[in-house]
Amino acid sequence: MQTFSRAPVSAVLGPTNTGKTHLAVERMCAHSSGVMGFPLRLLAREVYDRVVAIKGAKHVGLITGEEKILPEGARWLLCTAESMPVDRDVAFVALDEAQLGADTERGHVFTDRLLRARGREETMILGSEALRPMVRALVPEAEIITRPRFSKLSYDGAKKLSRLPPRSAIVAFSAEQVYAVAEMLRRARGGAAVVMGALSPRTRNAQVAMYQAGEVDYLVATDAIGMGLNMDVTHVAFAGLRKFDGKRLRRLSLAEMAQIAGRAGRHQRDGSFGTLSGGADAPAFTEMEIERIENHRFPTLDHMFWRSSNLDYASPDALLTSLEALPDQQVLRAAPESVDLAVLRALAEDAGVRSLARGPALTRRLWDASGLPDFRKVGADHHARLVALLYGHLATGTGHIPADFFAAEIAKLDNVQGDVETLASRIASVRTWAYIAHRPNWLAEPEYWAARTGDLEEKLSDALHRKLTERFVDRRTAVLMRSVGNDPALFDVQIGENGAVLVEDEAIGTLSGFRFSTSPDVKLGERKKLLAAAEARLPKELARRAKALAEAPDSAFAIIMHTGAPIIITWKGAEIARLRTGTALLQPRIAADASIARLDPADRQAVEARIKAFVENRIRHRLAALNRIAKAAREPSTPAPMRALLSPLSENGGVIGRMDMDVTLKMLDSGMRRRVRQLGIVIGALDLFHPAILKPDAAQLRLALDAVRRGAPMPPVPMPGLGLLDRPDRELSDAAQIAGYRGFGDQMLRVDLVERIARAAHDARGDGRLYTPDPKLAVSLGVGEATLGRILRAIGFHPVGQDRSQWRWHGRPRHQPREAPKDGAFSALAALRRS
Repeated sequence: MQTFSRAPVSAVLGPTNTGKTHLAVERMCAHSSGVMGFPLRLLAREVYDRVVAIKGAKHVGLITGEEKILPEGARWLLCTAESMPVDRDVAFVALDEAQLGADTERGHVFTDRLLRARGREETMILGSEALRPMVRALVPEAEIITRPRFSKLSYDGAKKLSRLPPRSAIVAFSAEQVYAVAEMLRRARGGAAVVMGALSPRTRNAQVAMYQAGEVDYLVATDAIGMGLNMDVTHVAFAGLRKFDGKRLRRLSLAEMAQIAGRAGRHQRDGSFGTLSGGADAPAFTEMEIERIENHRFPTLDHMFWRSSNLDYASPDALLTSLEALPDQQVLRAAPESVDLAVLRALAEDAGVRSLARGPALTRRLWDASGLPDFRKVGADHHARLVALLYGHLATGTGHIPADFFAAEIAKLDNVQGDVETLASRIASVRTWAYIAHRPNWLAEPEYWAARTGDLEEKLSDALHRKLTERFVDRRTAVLMRSVGNDPALFDVQIGENGAVLVEDEAIGTLSGFRFSTSPDVKLGERKKLLAAAEARLPKELARRAKALAEAPDSAFAIIMHTGAPIIITWKGAEIARLRTGTALLQPRIAADASIARLDPADRQAVEARIKAFVENRIRHRLAALNRIAKAAREPSTPAPMRALLSPLSENGGVIGRMDMDVTLKMLDSGMRRRVRQLGIVIGALDLFHPAILKPDAAQLRLALDAVRRGAPMPPVPMPGLGLLDRPDRELSDAAQIAGYRGFGDQMLRVDLVERIARAAHDARGDGRLYTPDPKLAVSLGVGEATLGRILRAIGFHPVGQDRSQWRWHGRPRHQPREAPKDGAFSALAALRRS
């Protein structure tokens, strides 16, 4: 867009519901081309849909930070103010809500567009009456047109939530407050639609459509509805009159109150506004505020925020200097530091970034990257880390963000599970990557990734809409009160793939595995009728599930081992059994879930047999080495001294202190020792163990089976792959001993790593008795000097001299045995022997 001094400029000013936006749309459609800028992505999308209905999709474009629909040859564009293409020659230009030039965060954008954005044939500036002095001062050639409100707006006092009239919008100023009000409306009035600026257009439109269609009579929203979003609202109730503006909690300005209250009423129908009553902190308007809002009399603006658009890209420092230039007009003030400038300032101090940002092209690239909006609301410092990472890609190599990195970040967000807050957070993150995908030269294939991020946002938006509806709308009350008689057979009962039991398309409970539970919100008066309807279908469904379980592969089952909880067996995520104390460590008893007792005998037996087979397969596969040891211990052909060693080793989970087995080891001849080693058993300096049972999966299952044997809940599991534990608490220390760790002071080391140190020491000393430790080995294992000394002493070495640079071996020591689990098999025997 370029400035044409002879083209007329008009400023259409007035309160809400004056038809300003509608007028601008009509004027734009009367021209051969045009661009309109809006304060919200949601509003741009709403007007885009209207213009498409007039001009056709192939002629109309939508440009926002994270969404771009730009058909080839598009002549009419609807944009957010930040995304308005300032270099495009079009016949008509309009800027909506131009009074936002006084906004501390985005004001400089609206001021820039007000000063620079011009149509070849016509320009329209839309805003509140408060903008008049600014138009006079900054655009003196503009014709000012005042538009009166179509309908009357009246104050209607404070009302309880339960007394609000239908078609009311309740406005809150935090997500927490929005959710709290919506939840109260669900209980009192059957539900509400929810609208917030953080919602995607798809979610917002679905929620508004539900409200507009009369499925719910109430709308709960943030102040985002104040920016021209058109809905059929009769009354606006303020849940509060204070908001956090990013820096402080403050009372709403009179203009903000009026902007929000003005959503009530539409066209010629009058509207009203008020507050929610109840509680000591209930909001209240002053008489002056009421009078001014009703009569649309507000303080005028005495300044707007400005930031230079004449930027110097010679270097980051030059760019910062040009951005900090002061305005030369009295009514303009230098814009407060916004997120993009704060990010740029942080990156300009980063040595790595400065080394890349050399020359105008790469400095411009840095400024483009700094403009990535903080959709996640994590703050400039944290947001700058992501921008720095992206700039590293944009300023090196091909100048593109790697596709595999981008794909991995999207994949992390491709999950429709979670609550409302979780889904909303994912959508905010997706908006970040969608913005990146819509930059024309940030990715090698921007069109492909824009489509991918768009699809993912729609997927998450649909999930969020469903979750909002589930959480804040109680449709069952209306559906189930229909006159279908008292016969449960008249109800249509369905059981969904996810186990939801539906009566008349409304969920009344869940069938998880073989256990049916009713929804907690089913009212007492409905429960008997609905349960009778559901019970008529359950036997057939349970039989079908029993057959499916009996034929299911092992991959459909799982052993769930959560710390502090019983060890359970699941099928397709549902609990079907628990492990109980059995005859041996590797032979736990399987206690089927009580719900399986409802099956007929044949089905019950088939289910129980399949569960048992799964558990046996899992133990046989993950603890194959321990099974071989146990089998060898039971073989009649195994010599008695070997059985005396293998039997306690297997019952102890495949790890046992060497001192506990000293007598037995002396009874083994060379042939027996060879057979022991052929089983994979390591006869170490301090412990006997099988390396395979120390692997994470095997160790976790051994811990679970040991807990089952002791009738205890699942203990904590040492972090997978971590062979060293620093200062573990008592509970973890006990579990680590079972998992194959040995304690040395305030550190615990896995027994195979202890053996590695022992072997290194003996190999290094050769036939002599002096040993000089290699510090690299201890460092590689994370072992401290004190711990290394304890290990060397335990295996029979003693330091020579004060500096401990050399150690002398005195022969295998009479060391303390490895502490056995307190309740484990053989613990009593070991205690007796030591006594």
